[in-house]
Amino acid sequence: MTGLEVVEICAGAGGQALGLELAGFEHRLAVELDDNAANTLAENLEGPRDLLPGSIVARGDVADPEVWKPSNYQGVALLAGGVPCPPFSIAGKQLGASDERDLFAWAVEQVQFMEPKALMLENVRGLSMRRFAGYRQHVLDRLQEFGYVAEWRLLHASEFGVPQLRPRFVLVALQEEYAPYFDWPTPIGEAPTVGETLVDLMASRGWEGAEEWAKGADEIAPTIVGGSKKHGGADLGPTRAKSAWAKLGVDALGVANDAPLPGATFEVGPKLTCEMVARIQGWKDEWGWKFLGRKTSVYRQIGNAFPPPVARAVGDSIASALAKKGKPRARISPEEDPIYRELRRAGDFVTANRLISAARKAGLDLDDAALEHRITLLGSDFEIESVDGASTVSYRLGQFKAFTGQANHDRHDQFLKHRARIS
Repeated sequence: MTGLEVVEICAGAGGQALGLELAGFEHRLAVELDDNAANTLAENLEGPRDLLPGSIVARGDVADPEVWKPSNYQGVALLAGGVPCPPFSIAGKQLGASDERDLFAWAVEQVQFMEPKALMLENVRGLSMRRFAGYRQHVLDRLQEFGYVAEWRLLHASEFGVPQLRPRFVLVALQEEYAPYFDWPTPIGEAPTVGETLVDLMASRGWEGAEEWAKGADEIAPTIVGGSKKHGGADLGPTRAKSAWAKLGVDALGVANDAPLPGATFEVGPKLTCEMVARIQGWKDEWGWKFLGRKTSVYRQIGNAFPPPVARAVGDSIASALAKKGKPRARISPEEDPIYRELRRAGDFVTANRLISAARKAGLDLDDAALEHRITLLGSDFEIESVDGASTVSYRLGQFKAFTGQANHDRHDQFLKHRARIS
């Protein structure tokens, strides 16, 4: 082993896993719920290598102590994962901590049991929105209590060579010893177009139109949408995405089994194969990554993945920090939500005037109406009490609604109820 061991949760088909291995990490454990994705992980991570005894892929609910015990992995170099996105997705209801699928807060809590040198969690852009400012502040404060310096960053896959419009919101936290050496990865420049990326695959079975098609596919792709078991077969996305694909000469109504044959003609353009989708998601042929399962499952595995080049770039930065390379600089966790901070500090009722004053000190110019809206957003993830005084209303921060490991949380019943449809 290199000494850079990683435990990865909600590992999917291995986009993050591959990127981290390319950055020098070796998996001590990868946990995944979906059987097909777990098979893919096992095929690629458990090859002919001298690893620890037994499988390094654990199958099942990541929050089930019968599947794995975080405390057994104390001191690992990195805890990483891509926990479920629907609680924060702009396309969904953005229920956040109130969504039983939310595992972000649970993942953060495992830091206190595992004490990894670093933490890396990725999710959708929706988590970066103002709606979740209080949630983000809670995460930063918890990590600070555990002795970590944490920061969020919105990374665009296209800035790291991935030919796709795919923003991902990434949390990196490091123990105070290593935090001064961490720097976010520097973008490498413009990504290739869809045509440049796929022209050889489009021509692989003799289709004469591949070169001309590639000239028209002269932009990066829209975001690949993997979907879930609740929906039908493989599909490249909703109506807006299909329109964007059509402008690139791609038929987004499904995924093809093979590249076009000689003489093939299309009303919109050819469909993509799973191999092509993997290229769009950042996989390179030379990595030899194999996806197991039927076509729809393979497409979903690829479509829901964290692009390997982005994972590698962040992994390189974390590995460099853990090696204490470069010149250290002071790092502190940013403040995401002064309203939450003030309520949490007080531990009791706080007047609206005091909250507005705290917000203004942090650079937020709020009035009573804007404060009320912020409190409403905060109330989606936390219990909030309010009382009307003689001249102003006061608020008190209550319980965090998210699942963090509670035995009596709604998450357990919901998981059992919907187990067959979770992917």
